[in-house]
Amino acid sequence: MSERRTALIGALIVALGPVSLSLYSPALPMLTGIFHTSMAALSLTITVYFLGFAFAQLACGPLSDAYGRRPVAIGFYAVYLLGSLIAILAPTIGILMVGRVLQGVGVAAGITISRAFVRDQFTGAAAARIMNLIGLMLAIGPGISPTLGGLILTFLGWHAIFVVMALYGVLAILVLIFWTRETNRRPDPGAARPARVMRNYLTLATSRRFMRPGLLLALTVGGYYTFAPLMPFVLIQRVGLSPPQFGLAMAMQSVAYGVGSVLTGRLLRRFDYAMVLALGLWMVALSGAAFAICLLCLPLCLPVVMIPSVIWAFGISLVTPGATTAALAGFPLMAGSASALAGFLQMGGGLLGSWLASSLFADPAVAIGLSMPIMAFLALLVQYGLRTPGEGDPQSQDEPLERAPAPSAGPLGDARSA
Repeated sequence: MSERRTALIGALIVALGPVSLSLYSPALPMLTGIFHTSMAALSLTITVYFLGFAFAQLACGPLSDAYGRRPVAIGFYAVYLLGSLIAILAPTIGILMVGRVLQGVGVAAGITISRAFVRDQFTGAAAARIMNLIGLMLAIGPGISPTLGGLILTFLGWHAIFVVMALYGVLAILVLIFWTRETNRRPDPGAARPARVMRNYLTLATSRRFMRPGLLLALTVGGYYTFAPLMPFVLIQRVGLSPPQFGLAMAMQSVAYGVGSVLTGRLLRRFDYAMVLALGLWMVALSGAAFAICLLCLPLCLPVVMIPSVIWAFGISLVTPGATTAALAGFPLMAGSASALAGFLQMGGGLLGSWLASSLFADPAVAIGLSMPIMAFLALLVQYGLRTPGEGDPQSQDEPLERAPAPSAGPLGDARSA
């Protein structure tokens, strides 16, 4: 598929995850009264969503290596659609959690499969350009989702939010069936064997070349998923915004991400993606310091809350293309597994961060103000503490312990030469 077509399909399927999070977020404070429960219990609906999202990727990647990208993605989005229907009909908070878990499992295919689509067809600068284009288009969906969610909540009620999610799931399935070509030209059923899966993941987990950018994704993009679920409780309950106003405020983050993606595309034409990544990382560090100062030391108001989050969103738009490309670059024979583990680290960082923040601190503003500087500092530590002379890594040569038969060179050339 062409770069543009790959980017369009990738953006459509990968956006479903953050859209399903941000579309739902304006309803969180209202649902505490509807289900007669606490903020902590409603936060669990976010936590279980992240759980399904993170861990299902570990299965999605090897399955797509074994049986192809398209059929696995269609199957996962069918699970998402089932979860959306359960959430629409949920009479209790417990049933809603079941629906959210299934939604999280289903959207796991988005990150894993979209990156595998790119890695199957493109490498180097071309791959980074597509990742950046996906990021640019990805800014639109999550950008309008909080606003759309607030309007739906105001005029149609919370059930309609999940109806919109179900319709999006149907659209994704139709696009995968009728407009997407299979990019895994050498599916290997042996890749789904548990022993092989564990060996491939062990190869990746012990590769510094993979883990360094993977941990950067966990701490930067995962940092966004740490503070995003807490924002409704700060901006709606503490600052006093209405759900539609909250949606408009959160759209500023996506505008910042979109601007950063445009800038990244221009910078990638002139500079190596590692330089762009480093610039974005220092923007994240600046944001972490701003979170600590603004949310812990100043009276809460819209600018005080939003300025650090906008800087963070801008920073991760510069970090994500380079970190993703670096994580997947050395592993063409296990692209699905590498994509899955990178996605797991990304979502796992958000899962762990949001769980710790909401568990350790009763005040959501304090939780954000303390957790984000820590994650930014750890990201700098990973970037500059795990650097090795010459960036060499003997375990990054994509040598799975159980090989598939050597393929002949196809239209993309030999996998190793690619």
